[in-house]
Amino acid sequence: MHEENTAATNGCGKTRSSTQNEAALLALMEKTGYSMVQENGQRKFGGPPPGWEGPPPPRGCEVFVGKIPRDMYEDELVPIFERAGKIYEFRLMMEFSGENRGYAFVMYTAKEEAQLAIKILNNYEIRPGKFIGVCVSLDNCRLFIGAIPKEKKKQEILNEMKKVTEGVVDVIVYPNATDKTKNRGFAFVEYESHRAAAMARRRLIPGTFQLWGHTIQVDWADPEKEVDEETMQRVKVLYVRNLMLSTTEDTIKAEFNKFKPGVVERVKKLRDYAFVHFFNREDAVAAMSVMNGRCIDGASIEVTLAKPINKESTWKQHFNDQISPSSESLLGFPSKEDGHQKSAWKQANLSVRLNGQHSPSPPEVERCTYPFLPGTKLTPISMYSLKSSHFSSAVMHLDYFCYKNNWVPPEYYLYSTTSQDGKILLVYKVLVPSIAYGSQSYFMPDKLCTTLEDAKELAAQLTLLHLAPFPR
Repeated sequence: MHEENTAATNGCGKTRSSTQNEAALLALMEKTGYSMVQENGQRKFGGPPPGWEGPPPPRGCEVFVGKIPRDMYEDELVPIFERAGKIYEFRLMMEFSGENRGYAFVMYTAKEEAQLAIKILNNYEIRPGKFIGVCVSLDNCRLFIGAIPKEKKKQEILNEMKKVTEGVVDVIVYPNATDKTKNRGFAFVEYESHRAAAMARRRLIPGTFQLWGHTIQVDWADPEKEVDEETMQRVKVLYVRNLMLSTTEDTIKAEFNKFKPGVVERVKKLRDYAFVHFFNREDAVAAMSVMNGRCIDGASIEVTLAKPINKESTWKQHFNDQISPSSESLLGFPSKEDGHQKSAWKQANLSVRLNGQHSPSPPEVERCTYPFLPGTKLTPISMYSLKSSHFSSAVMHLDYFCYKNNWVPPEYYLYSTTSQDGKILLVYKVLVPSIAYGSQSYFMPDKLCTTLEDAKELAAQLTLLHLAPFPR
């Protein structure tokens, strides 16, 4: 281990020299028997631990830790995280200065230990007034590829991606809602590992790479929120996609009741997907097996168990604002990207008061300013080249969301009325032209606002909640 000409403070506020830091880390290694190596901007403790035999722990055993004090190191962190179970590997991200970068990845030997770490250490006060964030870490193996010609079939896209990148496992392509013979203009490419996906992204990301003469868009796909097995065992709702726009809720209910009459409680259809609620879980599971791949009104449907989401937590966790195609509300979760964490870990009360009513608001972006030094080079960019975490308003999120789906931008129509005390009250109606049809052609809040900004923000929030089950 190399010395750094820096000093750090310990939990008591006393300055600790680099020599003392190294002594503390050596003492930790001697006590535990774990090895430690620093490379590529991170310091690995363990991986594997002493006496470990067999393959590394499976997916789901690693947690992400954010908001770590920059002068805190493994000698303090490891004992805290050992409270949840045996650590397989602890990876602390490091700066050249010798300070940590504020986050780490902790892999346990079992999923139960990782879940316990999240339960007991998320929002843990690690130092007076300093709270860390802990959540599940996902090794993302999937890329989002946009601007794909809509006439291309799955096999054509798969073959092309295998030609230009390595480690391709599968390609996920969704049919167009209005024309099932075409795709939606994007695909998800699954790779054999996070590394393979990262290498592919690095090759394709410059923005000049073309497929079939088209400049494609490349980004990390949003991994679906993982739901614990115990919760999934209680699910009795099916998510049905690839329906015809003309297919009605009554038709869906009748089709799913065919294999066993009277088992469907209700159906909620939105655009070309639906949620089918059953009275009993056993019937839901049986129906999923029977109905997956069946044709309804000429469309071959896909049927999976719907992942339950706590709607009260919508917008309240400051992770990336990502959307799962099998969830009834917005999701948020972090993902790992070349050793960087995409979320900012700023916990806050995210409800805003609009016209006397509390409404969910987008996560607050951690704002700060930097000096504009003479000679600073500026590069023109499009807002769509940014991550969704750069946007703090629902209006911007909705515009970004439509762009990512290759949709026409949303249209806002303003209406007003006068309150009993003479105030002008405002409300926006939002039309998303790319999905407009029948009774689902627009979205309008049931609350009026006193300011234009609040009215537009509230309308965008409502629209995002209704659009949640769509892919990115």
